[in-house]
Amino acid sequence: MQRPHPFRICFSVIAILAIAFACCKDPQSPAPNTKSDSATVAAPPAPSPRKFGLPVDSFAVIEKTIEKNEFLSNILDLYQVDAATVGLLAIKSKGIFDIRNIRAGNQYTVFCTKDSVQKAQYFVYQPNAIDYIVYDLRDSIRIYAGKREVTSKILTASGKIESSLYETFRKAGADPSLAMKLADIYAWSIDFYSIHEGDWFKVVYEQQYVKDEPVELGSIQSAIFSHDGEPFYAFYFQPDSTQAGEYYDEQGKTLRRFFLKAPLKFSHITSRFSLRRFHPVQKRWKAHLGTDYAASTGTPIIATGNGVVLESEFSRFNGNYVKIRHNNTYTTQYLHMSRRAVKRGQHVRQGQVIGYVGSTGLATGPHVCYRFWKNNKQVDPLSQKFPSAEPISQSAKPVFDQYKQEQRQQLETIKIDGTIE
Repeated sequence: MQRPHPFRICFSVIAILAIAFACCKDPQSPAPNTKSDSATVAAPPAPSPRKFGLPVDSFAVIEKTIEKNEFLSNILDLYQVDAATVGLLAIKSKGIFDIRNIRAGNQYTVFCTKDSVQKAQYFVYQPNAIDYIVYDLRDSIRIYAGKREVTSKILTASGKIESSLYETFRKAGADPSLAMKLADIYAWSIDFYSIHEGDWFKVVYEQQYVKDEPVELGSIQSAIFSHDGEPFYAFYFQPDSTQAGEYYDEQGKTLRRFFLKAPLKFSHITSRFSLRRFHPVQKRWKAHLGTDYAASTGTPIIATGNGVVLESEFSRFNGNYVKIRHNNTYTTQYLHMSRRAVKRGQHVRQGQVIGYVGSTGLATGPHVCYRFWKNNKQVDPLSQKFPSAEPISQSAKPVFDQYKQEQRQQLETIKIDGTIE
C-alpha cells in the first residue's frame, strides 16, 4: 500500500485548523474598521431648558405682571379657562395658597398649547422672588408649591448716621429694609428716635440670590451700633436644634426686654414726658405725662409689650385710644389713633399692630402719645430700666464665646465709611 506524501499530510492539517478557527469565531463580532482605529460615539441630546420644573420647549410661554384690579379668573379667561375650573382651583388650593392673596405687582407665567388657541396648561404665580405656586390645568387639576434655587453670600455694611438710619442705608447703597431688620434687633436697647450725627454701625448679613440677581435679605449675623459713644453688640446664635435662635450681646444676654423702646418703628419725638409743658392747643402750662411720636397718618402703632387690652375707646381729648395692662406693675396707653385694630379683652403680643397714627382728639397733627404707668403712677418710659429675658445657658456659653470672637474679628475689619462689600 502506498503511503501518503508528507506534503499532503501537512496541507490537510493546516486546512482542518483553518476550518476550526473559522467555526470558533464570534459571528456577532464587527468587522474590523480599516479606516479608523477608534469608533465615533454620538453625543447625548442637550436637555430641554426648564422653568419652574416645566420644559419650556413644549409650550408657548407667556410672562406677565399682575395688574391692579386683575384677578385669577379674568387672567385665565384670556387663556380659555372657564369659570367652573377657576372655582375648582380655589377649592383645591386651600392649604397651599389662597387665590384671594394674589397681589398686583407680582409676576405670573402661563404655559400654553403651541397653537392658535393657546389654551393654558399651567399657570404659575410668584408671591415673591423665591416661592412659586403651580396650577396644573390639564385633565386632572393639581396644585403644588415650589421654590426657585437660591444661593447666598455674606456681605457687610457700615455707615455714619447723618439723618435717619433708613436714609443712611439708602445713601450707602444698601437695601433700606436692612435698616428695618437692624431696628428690630435693637428695638429693646436703642431709642432710634434719639440717634444723631456721630453714631455709627457695622453689620454682617446674608444676601440671597436667584440666578445672580439679589432677591431677599437673609438674617443679620452680627452687628455693632455705637450710640452716644456706647457700643451695642448683637450676635445671632442658636444654642441647639431645640431652641430658636436669638440675638445676644457680648456678655451672652439676650437683647429682648420686657418692653420695646417705642410704639413706632421709625419717627421722631416731638414732645417728651414733662411735668410742665406749654400745651400747643390749650395755650397754658400743664404736665405732659406722655411721649409724643410724630408720624404720617396711617403709620402702624405696635404694642410695646405682651398684655390684655383694658380699653379700646374714643374720648374727646384722647381721640381713638388703646390701653393695655401688661401685668400687676405696668400699663401703657396709645392716644390720637386714626383707627383702632384691637378690642377690649383681647390678648396682644409685643410688636402686634394695635392701631394707626392719626390726629383724633386734642391733637395739632398726626402723632401717637405714648403713656406709661408703673405701680399706678405715670412715669417717663424712656427712663425705665427693664430686665432682659433669660441669658444664654452655661452649657452653650463656650460655643457662643467662640462664635462671638469670630464675628467680632469680622466686624473689626469693616471700615466705617458707608460701604457695602
